Amino acid sequence: MFYYLIALFVILLDQITKWLIVSKMNLGDSIPIIDNILYITSHRNRGAAWGILQGQMWLFYVITIIVIIAIMYYMQKAAKGKWLLGVSLALMLGGAIGNFIDRVVRKEVVDFIHTYIFTYNFPVFNIADSALVVGVVVLMIEMLREERESKEKLHGENGTHHS
Repeated sequence: MFYYLIALFVILLDQITKWLIVSKMNLGDSIPIIDNILYITSHRNRGAAWGILQGQMWLFYVITIIVIIAIMYYMQKAAKGKWLLGVSLALMLGGAIGNFIDRVVRKEVVDFIHTYIFTYNFPVFNIADSALVVGVVVLMIEMLREERESKEKLHGENGTHHS
């Protein structure tokens, strides 16, 4: 249940921030937060990350529904007693649902976090995208941690096999 509350928090934060952008800014408007680094920019995306697959909404609907079902199944089966895994899946679930809501309701995703990283104009993104990325990074950390633990159990604490 706790993991679903995390997902719900992500969804609410994502949708509230997107509503603020849509209701308070015109498309293309940009507000500097930290000059040359961070801006709030009203942007729309009809594709996936970096604008790929523009206009392929039916594909996003199908893929997102499959991903949401898979994440929820995995949360029920594998996350019991593994809080880091549960948190990573909850972040991914909230992010997937947040962008799915946009695609269904608006037929496009509202993006607004605009960054320049070492002069690279990074594609504009949103809270849902951030949650997805953080969720994937946390999942990778958890997988590496579990792999290390299983190797330590198999080979002993110092990583060598004892006969």
